[in-house]
Amino acid sequence: MSHVRSIWNGAISFGLVSIPIKLVNATESHSISFRQIHIEDGGRIRYRKFCELENREVSNQEIGKGYEDADGTIIPITDEDLAHLPIPTARTIEIVAFVPSDRIDPLQMDSAYYLAASGAPAAKPYTLLREALKRSNKVAIAKFALRGRERLGMLRVVGDAIAMHGLLWPDEVRAPEGVAPDTDVTVRDKELDLADALMETLGEVDLEDLHDEYREALEEVIAAKAAGETPPELPEPERGGKVLDLMAALENSVRAARESRGESAEEAEVKPLPQRKTSRTSPKKSTAKKTPAKKTASSSRKSTSTKKTAAKSASAKGSGTKSTAKKPTAKKTSATKKTASGKRSA
Repeated sequence: MSHVRSIWNGAISFGLVSIPIKLVNATESHSISFRQIHIEDGGRIRYRKFCELENREVSNQEIGKGYEDADGTIIPITDEDLAHLPIPTARTIEIVAFVPSDRIDPLQMDSAYYLAASGAPAAKPYTLLREALKRSNKVAIAKFALRGRERLGMLRVVGDAIAMHGLLWPDEVRAPEGVAPDTDVTVRDKELDLADALMETLGEVDLEDLHDEYREALEEVIAAKAAGETPPELPEPERGGKVLDLMAALENSVRAARESRGESAEEAEVKPLPQRKTSRTSPKKSTAKKTPAKKTASSSRKSTSTKKTAAKSASAKGSGTKSTAKKPTAKKTSATKKTASGKRSA
């Protein structure tokens, strides 16, 4: 951590134990920043700081802080005023409690910092606090002052270091009023089952495999323009039909997720819902009921077929052959089918 610039020097107050530390940013932004330019000639646009009373540009060394009162009066506040605030956390991260980590609402999470031990005397108490946090499976809640105001923090162990997350005060977190749908919605068990199947199919992910595709695409555009080439074009998005059926959307999502994992089409097949099976099979049942009525409609043809069957059965009995006795039944069925088809064509 020696090569990283500290943004705050102070100490951790752990009861009567004082641990000298340096506060270091734990995160960094990789976003691409832009400059404002004059479109006509590409010249840089710069901001200059002017004093309203003297109407002249002033340097950073001449600029201080001031609080604007309700009536517009500016009250100067110096760095010395801030350094002598009557609070114990001006240069101290004061631990006030130890709680289970699930007591902290993620909505309260703010900036993250590493707490680096400052000097050799800090090594022993720093390690003591770190090991105590590990063994307790808890996090430390602390108060500290940074950038002109007192803040809340959460200390936890990350590897061999102690990290601190800045926390918003509870009254800074808005209640989720008016956010959820204001209409009564019933979610069926079958819909939840499909949602569960989709969650299981998507599975888990190693966060190390995720990357900023937007930044990579932006870098390609910048590199192409710098080389005088045509920037790559945005691929046409897939335009699917508007899905109004939630069940169909869930089924298609499960199928697409499974196919993307290389599973076969059979494995990706989503079983149709029971009610859909019933609606598909009902016409076949009605057709089966109408079949006997069509058979009885042609009595003369049926009697002729019956006489032929009786004659052949008598011949079969005389010869003592059993296998030929089954064939007339098949011919009778065929004759019946022809009768039914002839009736439908009429």
